[in-house]
Amino acid sequence: MNRRTVFTLLLTYSMLHSAFAQEKAVKNIGLREVYVEGKRYKHAAEGVLSVDVLSSDSIQKYQAGSLMQTLSRLPGVNAIGIGASQSKPQIRGLGFNRVATVENGIKHEGQQWGLDHGLEIDQYSIGTAEIIKGAGSFMYGSDAIGGVIRLSPPAELQGNGLKGVVNLLTKSNNATYGGSLQLQGRKGNWVFGGGVTHLDYADYRVPTDTVYVYNYAVRLKDRQVRNTAGRETSFQLRGGYNSERFSSIVYLSNYHTRIGFFANAHGLEPRGVNTALYDQSDRDILYPSQQVNHFKLINRNYIVQGNHKIWVDLGYQRNYRQEFNNYTAHGYMPPVYPQDMNTPIHLERRYDKEIVNITLKDQFTLGNHRLTVGGNAEYQHNKIAGWSFLIPSYKQQALGAFIHDQYPINDQTILYGALRYDYSHIHTSPYQDWFASMLENNQSVHVVRADELRRSFNSLVWSLGATRQIGSWETKLNVGKSFRVPIAQELAANGVNYHYFSYEKGNASLSPEQSYQADFSLARRSRNIYLAFTPFFNYFANYIYLNPTSGYDQYYGAGNQIFEYAESKVRRYGAELKMEYRPLTHWKVELLGEYVRSEQLSGSKKGYTLPFSPAPSLLVDLSWFPKSSTHFQEPYISLDCKWTTGQDHIVPPEEKTAGYQVFNFRAGTQLTWGKSALQLRLQVQNMFNTKYMDHTSFYRLISLPEQGRNIVLSVGIPFGKENPS
Repeated sequence: MNRRTVFTLLLTYSMLHSAFAQEKAVKNIGLREVYVEGKRYKHAAEGVLSVDVLSSDSIQKYQAGSLMQTLSRLPGVNAIGIGASQSKPQIRGLGFNRVATVENGIKHEGQQWGLDHGLEIDQYSIGTAEIIKGAGSFMYGSDAIGGVIRLSPPAELQGNGLKGVVNLLTKSNNATYGGSLQLQGRKGNWVFGGGVTHLDYADYRVPTDTVYVYNYAVRLKDRQVRNTAGRETSFQLRGGYNSERFSSIVYLSNYHTRIGFFANAHGLEPRGVNTALYDQSDRDILYPSQQVNHFKLINRNYIVQGNHKIWVDLGYQRNYRQEFNNYTAHGYMPPVYPQDMNTPIHLERRYDKEIVNITLKDQFTLGNHRLTVGGNAEYQHNKIAGWSFLIPSYKQQALGAFIHDQYPINDQTILYGALRYDYSHIHTSPYQDWFASMLENNQSVHVVRADELRRSFNSLVWSLGATRQIGSWETKLNVGKSFRVPIAQELAANGVNYHYFSYEKGNASLSPEQSYQADFSLARRSRNIYLAFTPFFNYFANYIYLNPTSGYDQYYGAGNQIFEYAESKVRRYGAELKMEYRPLTHWKVELLGEYVRSEQLSGSKKGYTLPFSPAPSLLVDLSWFPKSSTHFQEPYISLDCKWTTGQDHIVPPEEKTAGYQVFNFRAGTQLTWGKSALQLRLQVQNMFNTKYMDHTSFYRLISLPEQGRNIVLSVGIPFGKENPS
């Protein structure tokens, strides 16, 4: 038992001892929260699945560098992160295009296939985040094979008025400063709202002064990861008509970010970096870097017509992503960049993706059946540019139709069923090098890197489940089949991925992933305790993965190892545990645990796990809620520790990661003075500046540890008022 563990135990004992002394005279022990039970599930489809819900207040309370890093506190949810501010979702060990993110009813589409392609969503604009664990293909189609992140705006005001909040934020680790203004209003049945957020941050710090990239020692000045500074700016507008029987609201948002990549490990030779140039400032953004702009326009419509509740969601998105780098010639690329090229010399890659969505849904009752029928259509067009090539341009269309049924047998038992059919077609464009290569027969040609490809896919998926209430216990069981369509990268990639130092080759003959799953949930809520245990089992008949081969590319990647997309049978299982216990009125103990294990049952990596598999972890949180006073309302003090085991189950060329424990501290209150109020929140993340590596982190590939100690201070200033309706 190390000193930090002893310190934590002593502190916990001291706090509990103090609490019992204060509570001696208190005979009744109760809960601060009020739990309202009734209609548990908003939609027939989700009632049988495991769902965690976070409010905007909780998101701000646990705020980390990105939305997914914030949500990763929940068991079964992880963030595949790159640095301190970019990450993508992972649920029960599945990520990338296996998790669907749905915002305002429309599936968010960007460049999800890349590790360093973050989720372009402002966490300040979110009213509610719902994490649906387990396959949701029968609800949302292909990409939901691993789970769903469903995001909603703040609830509309019930009465006339205008309300809002200004949030100011600063972080010590990467010298972040920024703020957000969010507001909402109502006049009669007309509602409106929106907000703007801006963040500016410097290179982030890690608890080491040296990392090793390909066995080359890279020194870090002031322990800062050079060239990881960034800027983020986003705004949202919404407005429309809202009543109990009819609603039509338009949502418009634009998210823009510019961020650098660690200069020593992103397409550059680690020993060839001009460290003097990069270390002149910790706020400049040099090459390599990325710039992303995500524009979104959504129209949500709802109407009640007799026995029918009808939703019509329309969406348009444009994801414009540019990757910049110093021109580096490999193979037969010209040593000096041609002056007559139309592509700018620093534009390594550009992806310009436009997406149009439409979703229709009708919910009605037929006898004791609560039916939901509907369909959705999606069109994608992704265009490419730049002097480097990885995936071709493509067009993709998808259609889906579904029916859900919720049938109550009695007051305690409800049965669920779902059936869905999907059709998808993808057309990739041909591509040839802009420069000539010398073939073995001494011919000089522009090599064709990608042929024209047309593939169509279809799938029928289903789900059956039941929930039963037995006293204070609630049980859920769900079994089903899900699918995922192979994406352009998996079918047609043929180039160097400088983010991984690998040469990737697609496989045009891949079939849609087929997955069979079983989810179980056992939960109990009583006067002072909440307990939930959610085990699952998952079998992939043909899991698509990137397989390292024994070959090395000598023409385009300067000797990078060749990786090819392949299929294998995979078995996955695991569980989450969540417990909240109130030993005393003003105290709460929280326990959050997760475990997932994967094993490939066929293919060249038979017996190995899957890449980026999260290690088992357990988080223990002790919170104290002192009594409110005249000026300090709803104060809280919290200390938590997350224990994570070592991850020894890997797939080559992955490296094992050691276990670790990280401590975090939080405190906050609402400071009132007359009619004014301030929401004060303080976090100390990684209190002891622990050096550790998260197995789901991008930079773990080069043994770069996670962010060091970080003090986060935020101030919320509410304003406005709402008149009673």
